[in-house]
Amino acid sequence: MSRLIVVSNRTPGKTVAAGGLAVALRKTLSEREGFWFGWSGKLTDSPSVQARFEDVEGLSVATIDLTRDDHQAYYAGFSNSILWPSFHLRLDLAHIDSTWYEGYRRVNQQFAQALLPLLKPDDVIWVHDYHLIPLASELRSLGATNRMGFYLHIPFPTADALYAIPHHLDLMRDVSRYDLVGMQANRDVAAFTEAVENMTHTNLAGDPLQLFDFARTEVAAFPIGSDPGAFSRMSVSSAASKMVKRMERVLAGQQLILGVDRLDYSKGLPQRVEAYEKLLENNNDLRRRVHMLQIAPPSRDTIKEYQETSDALDAICGRVMGRFADPDWAPITYVKRAYGQATLAGFYRMARVGLVTPLRDGMNLVAHEFISSQNPADPGVLVLSRFAGAAEIFEDAILVNPFDTDETAAALRLALVMPLEERKARWRTLMAAAEKHNVDDWSKGFLHRLSPVVAAPSQPARDIIYLG
Repeated sequence: MSRLIVVSNRTPGKTVAAGGLAVALRKTLSEREGFWFGWSGKLTDSPSVQARFEDVEGLSVATIDLTRDDHQAYYAGFSNSILWPSFHLRLDLAHIDSTWYEGYRRVNQQFAQALLPLLKPDDVIWVHDYHLIPLASELRSLGATNRMGFYLHIPFPTADALYAIPHHLDLMRDVSRYDLVGMQANRDVAAFTEAVENMTHTNLAGDPLQLFDFARTEVAAFPIGSDPGAFSRMSVSSAASKMVKRMERVLAGQQLILGVDRLDYSKGLPQRVEAYEKLLENNNDLRRRVHMLQIAPPSRDTIKEYQETSDALDAICGRVMGRFADPDWAPITYVKRAYGQATLAGFYRMARVGLVTPLRDGMNLVAHEFISSQNPADPGVLVLSRFAGAAEIFEDAILVNPFDTDETAAALRLALVMPLEERKARWRTLMAAAEKHNVDDWSKGFLHRLSPVVAAPSQPARDIIYLG
């Protein structure tokens, strides 16, 4: 079997993680020969020219260092101040600096130059997320002929939002250098297809301006999942039970509404708390009978828009406390730190409502984790944003428009008063979907399609796209 080389911006570490890429891929890579390659997290005066290997909990991990200026342009700049907001349709939050793209490209070149000497001819390379879109182009320019796949963990933008991104044609050309491109949801594949179709340009004579060939690139939806069995077991583990007992003493019979998210403007956190505020405002009978717990560890807190989101969330949580709290009752608890997976599984299991309402999201693994952690005899209810990729597979969640806080408030009440038999029926359907779209099958499905054996037979020709 060919070695698997996983490439991402950051490599897995030994610190507590709430989920995401490291959790999803750790098991996959641990079962195959290969290594994980990415940035070390260290900033130096000069860029690394040679990767360093270390063992991280049984995984072989190769890392390089970045300079402070390159990291600023590549990560905080082009990746998270242009690509992230644009892909999440927040063009109002995108800031454009012409020097950032140069740094973004330079870091991708550095990744390619450090990775190339480590490769064997039959290695399969799996690149992850928007930070590294150009990596296949850079590797191919250095002579690499390996099978290369790319997986986008965030939504693909609409055509109009894509056009607003500087050098978007270069980025689309970069995408074409991969053999397989995976996305979270069918809506993302449709958006990509529309963008490609709209990028066919000709000059005044009717001739194509520049040949751009997608014939060797397959683009498909591969919905990522979690490990349902693991979360089910963790939800009744000693670590989970310890936290549950502490929470049960505090709640004293109140129903728990739970949110677990990174502190990010795409997660719709202020709107979520506003919906909870409307629930309490419109339903006197629920006061003192419910409690909301929002866990939101900071992310990218050096970026202004994230600081503003944090400030807005602080303000609305304070407002809810001021309006509804009594000396012996607090309506909401807001925690700005990460918890281990077992502890989170305990929170999920005891929650009557899992509130997952991003304004736009790739998949959202919290929805998977919540479902997998439920007690089959007394399951909670998932209230889910229509704009999360998870909405395509979790049809028996209560789907809401997170921008409409009145609708979300009404959904919360519906979830809180839902009869047990309906909760069980919905959960069984949701759990079946979570088991079908588990992380093992996700990775195996993607790697099977990417493998040289599968790719060897001739594939149907695709249209040749001309981009100006």
